[in-house]
Amino acid sequence: MEHPEELYSLEPIADEVPAGLHLVAALTGFVDAGGTVAQITATLADGPSAQLVGAFDLDALLDYRARRPVITFEQDHITAVSMPRLALHLVRDELGQPFLFLSGYEPDFQWDRFVRAVIALADRFAVADVTWVQAIPMPVPHTRPIGLTISGTRRELAQSLSVWRPETQAPANVLHLVEHRLADRGDVVVGLVMLVPHYLADTEYPDAAIAALSAIGSTTGLILPTEALRDEARDFIARVDEQVGGNPELQRLVAALEERHDTYMAGNPLGSPLTGADGEMPTADSIAAELERFLADRRDDDPR
Repeated sequence: MEHPEELYSLEPIADEVPAGLHLVAALTGFVDAGGTVAQITATLADGPSAQLVGAFDLDALLDYRARRPVITFEQDHITAVSMPRLALHLVRDELGQPFLFLSGYEPDFQWDRFVRAVIALADRFAVADVTWVQAIPMPVPHTRPIGLTISGTRRELAQSLSVWRPETQAPANVLHLVEHRLADRGDVVVGLVMLVPHYLADTEYPDAAIAALSAIGSTTGLILPTEALRDEARDFIARVDEQVGGNPELQRLVAALEERHDTYMAGNPLGSPLTGADGEMPTADSIAAELERFLADRRDDDPR
């Protein structure tokens, strides 16, 4: 059996990481609604306090044909190659509290070995707990707070913060497997699944990232930076509201989502925010083309 520790290499700073830190994990997999994981990764792993602790072997875990590296081409030559990254960083929150942050792509191969590698890292650094984040699209309105579903071993958090507690089967994220193995061992682990408005799932939605960072703070006590995201969120929501306000059809659609959401949150027998009274799930196609064009225009205008 190949040793899981051979999947990653550690930097010298690894010997200086104190024991008992929180470990936060966020990987981009087959779904990242609202660009939530991408935004919190940019905030934390690319932030000024982040220090690289270790990195995973690209060639062992990545399907390059599915997620190709990005080149920068200038007229007649290549000036840069940006490779995907799956890495562990030591990061400090707004109060200077250190924690570990695992981020990057979800592995294409060797899931079992990768899960054992993550658990080996958790053991090496004697982490206090593990919190991981995912975001999925849901038919909920942008005019209400971002909800979440919590899994793991801290039942009190699920009881107090989960707005949707389904009994269902769904495709797994590799971090679901990490959670399951850690829970079986009796470790403290929390999964946070953000419920993002489905009509904003294909754009970077700052409120979703803010909600995710706040939820991580609720599980760990960390104070994570959100100021820059809040500035972006105000502009983003103002533009969405302007678009909705000028279109009666969009107003009716958002109002219907609001009514469904509020009825569910009030404890009505409605079984899930996914479905209406008729049992049918609204589709993203029901959101008018004007809003879709607005989001496309926003991405085109983004100078990044």
